[in-house]
Amino acid sequence: MSEEKRKSFEQELHAAEDAHNREEEKRLNQYASFVDEKDHSVHEDIEVVMRKYDRESNTRVWVGKPKMFITIIMTCFSLWCIYVTLFATFLEEIRLTSFMGLIVVMGFLIYPAKKGMTQKVNYMPWYDIVFMVLGGGAYFYYTFNAQTIINQGTHFEWYQILIGVMAVAALIEVTRRCVGIPIIIVAAVFIIYALTYGLTNPDFFGRIRYFIRNLFYTKEGIFSTPVNVGSKFIVVFIIFGAFLERTGISNFFIDMANCLAGRFAGGPAKVAVISSALCGMVSGSSVGNTVTTGSVTIPMMKETGYKSEFAAAVEAASSTGGQIMPPIMGAAAFLMADFVGVPYSSIIGRAILPAILYFLGIFISVHLEAKKLKLTGIPKEQLPKMRILIRKIYLLIPLVMLVVWVSGNYMTMQRAAALAILLTIAVSLFNKENRINLHKIVDALEAGGKSAITVGAACGVAGIISGSITMTGLANELINAIVGVAGDKLIIALVLTMLCCIVLGMGVPTTANYCIMAATTAPILIRMGVPIMAAHFFVFYFGIVADITPPVALAAYAGSAIAKSNPMKTAFNASKLAIAAFIVPYMFAFNPAMLIIDTTPLQVAQICITSVIGIFALAAALEGYCFAVMNPFIRVIIAVGGLMLIHPALATDAIGLIIVAACLVIQFILGRRQTVSAA
Repeated sequence: MSEEKRKSFEQELHAAEDAHNREEEKRLNQYASFVDEKDHSVHEDIEVVMRKYDRESNTRVWVGKPKMFITIIMTCFSLWCIYVTLFATFLEEIRLTSFMGLIVVMGFLIYPAKKGMTQKVNYMPWYDIVFMVLGGGAYFYYTFNAQTIINQGTHFEWYQILIGVMAVAALIEVTRRCVGIPIIIVAAVFIIYALTYGLTNPDFFGRIRYFIRNLFYTKEGIFSTPVNVGSKFIVVFIIFGAFLERTGISNFFIDMANCLAGRFAGGPAKVAVISSALCGMVSGSSVGNTVTTGSVTIPMMKETGYKSEFAAAVEAASSTGGQIMPPIMGAAAFLMADFVGVPYSSIIGRAILPAILYFLGIFISVHLEAKKLKLTGIPKEQLPKMRILIRKIYLLIPLVMLVVWVSGNYMTMQRAAALAILLTIAVSLFNKENRINLHKIVDALEAGGKSAITVGAACGVAGIISGSITMTGLANELINAIVGVAGDKLIIALVLTMLCCIVLGMGVPTTANYCIMAATTAPILIRMGVPIMAAHFFVFYFGIVADITPPVALAAYAGSAIAKSNPMKTAFNASKLAIAAFIVPYMFAFNPAMLIIDTTPLQVAQICITSVIGIFALAAALEGYCFAVMNPFIRVIIAVGGLMLIHPALATDAIGLIIVAACLVIQFILGRRQTVSAA
């Protein structure tokens, strides 16, 4: 080849290579653009769903310097809460009133009066500013005059009563904005009752004076146990949860669930159950966890072959169940320990079996559904590698140490949470992907402060409800009325209490939810002879499942929005999957042995084994499948056997075991026959 031809050939080759490289770069840029658009689209979809079903997400839009100002306020609030719970030695009235004053101020800064206002950037109407100043000022008036107010006894000037009215009104308005209407309706009913019939003073203004004095200037109303515990314990745990999320622990939980269950039949649904249980335990929000985790798991379930309604229901039921999952239980475990007056370790020890039964019921249901539809798992090559994932096990250290510190009584709960926050920051330094820096620390403190608004406001309204009940003696009247209707039939009292819990728990965050239940409905069951621990677990469970119970099933509706499914069908499917949450509380109300109360190790083993078999039988009955499709008669019979096994008694266990075994043998034979005939 001549030199001229060789040079010409090399030029053509280089030109072809350049063209190929340009084409490859163009293709890669197009792909990257597509991925960015898809991720952005998914993020926008999540934000839309959150704004629709989660009140906490309907916030004002602040940018630039106003945004920086809001961030500083939220960060300082979180730091103030940590400092106060650890080191403050001043009057408790100062701590409580300053906490609620900041909650009211931040509530108006963050949440607009209605959803439409969330579209306006850096906008806050003048009347919100006035309401914020007057409402927050009412609480700070108490803060700076606490000792004087305590010393003046029962005599209050008219302007002080007016300040109390403004404080109550501002709290109710903030709660309406960030929690929702249901809890406000309940509070309004009790307030109206107190001012019209409940209080005996014939003078209407005298009733108002007495009502506001007790509600605002004593610890029997707004500043009662819910706000006291919320400001002292729960806020610090909320901030800890915000730090924990920024270490990437949610992704770790999802990857771990994929490693454990992804390859099996219907793998994505099983991944959803495990990951949502773990993530929901920390997040403390059924709706929030449904949307964030569901944005990953629901599309995977649909691609595998699950129906939209079923996929959304699995995520909603699992995320809701995360609130009953020890050791955190959405931070309600710490509240319950304070309410019931037992060590924290006692709460989580008794919560283990019911939580296992709840998630086992969902897990078995998704497995049977996968078998019925002949679904496969996720291909092995698409799953995370355990040997790589195990290197991030250190992310669990803060969570483990928190439980050890609190359950071992090594330190107070708030000090343990504060140390766990520092440990989380230290642990994140080993994680290159989610290393916590100054920006993330501020972000976590800001997120913790924002989440505290909802909890603080709801706890304040819970105090209004409990204060109204206490002042009017309505608690005894309600208890006497339910006891009168129930007579000596505990089941009637349990059903009525369940309905009350579901209504009162609609759309209310986990911690505030439990505060309301503990103040209003738990005493009913205690009067009926249910042990105090069982009574509190009963009302807590039914308050939580309000998020998946029609007609107001916010977690189910949020899941349906992601899955593009029918909301009501999704809610009914979620309720069916969460059947254990509707049955197990009745079991431990009738026989507290399921909560490991007054039992021997042998009885505990018996209860665990028979309850697991019983939950399997119930799940099979509801799915209508086990080895083969069940006819209606077998479904009813095996359901009866399952219920008998869940009830912790030797006689019912024996009968239930025989029934379930007989049904399973019949189903196995039918399944073999179908397999042979198909071959």
